[in-house]
Amino acid sequence: MAASDQPSTGDLARQRQAPGVQAEAARRADVKRNILLTTPALIVLFLAASGPLIIMLVYSFLKAGDYGGVQWVFSADGWSNVFMQRDIFDDTLSFADAHMSILWRSVKLSILTTFTALILGFPTAYFIATRPEKSRNLWLFFITIPFWTNLLIRTFAVLEVIRNQGLINTALKALGLIDQPIQILFTDFAIMVGMTYVYLPLMVLPIYASMEKFDFRLVEAGYDLYATRLRVLRRIIIPLVKPGIVAGSILVFIPSLGAYVTPRILGGGKNMMLGNLISLQFGQGRNWPLGAALSLTLLMIVMVALLFYVRSAGKSGENHG
Repeated sequence: MAASDQPSTGDLARQRQAPGVQAEAARRADVKRNILLTTPALIVLFLAASGPLIIMLVYSFLKAGDYGGVQWVFSADGWSNVFMQRDIFDDTLSFADAHMSILWRSVKLSILTTFTALILGFPTAYFIATRPEKSRNLWLFFITIPFWTNLLIRTFAVLEVIRNQGLINTALKALGLIDQPIQILFTDFAIMVGMTYVYLPLMVLPIYASMEKFDFRLVEAGYDLYATRLRVLRRIIIPLVKPGIVAGSILVFIPSLGAYVTPRILGGGKNMMLGNLISLQFGQGRNWPLGAALSLTLLMIVMVALLFYVRSAGKSGENHG
């Protein structure tokens, strides 16, 4: 073969690079196609999720209308009224004690609800996880039954149990333990009981999901090393199922913080939580900027809780990775 007919070094190099170049071009084409396919869904998600938040953010910096709504005049009164209130006579500022009391009650009851749900949900999840594999689905079925019923109906069911003529007081009077009904309804305790009942499955299911993967031979090994039951629970079980505990706590804390129906029915008008206060501002209060500012305050608290969950989940992944 003549020397002029043989491929040059540059041609051989280009031929070797051709498959790689083609693969890179195909990859880029796939990325562009995926972006084009997901763009409509991303637009819908942005408008449906971020759109209302943007509206609330804009409303929080506007002036309240005389009969509801807003006036398109910039004002920071919505945010200042979250923590401060202006006297109607001498125009002096002071702390908004009512708002702070409702905010504290919301956080306090949400934490107590989360803790109570954890105390009840952890042994429940442990019990289900230690059952024979064939019967676990049946127990999970029993746990999820409350989700089949509307939240309002479940709340009224709790009301029928704890009201003055309800199941608890009737039983105590029949046993001769009390002469007068115990006032449980329309208290913070009633709200906590109602929210615990409503959100308990949200605690059980994540913990069970972690326990289902748990190797119970580790528990047997702990007992073989003469560890007590409490030490096995504290040093073996809880650290390994911590992601489920944190996830369940977040799933209970967040909806409890913004609960509306349960505090409204079981707490009455004097035991409001943050969700009730926000509804009041958009309704009878006719102060939409304040309602929007309170909504965003609630969102900030939720974001702090989610950041805590992300950090805890990341640390758990590093420790067990």
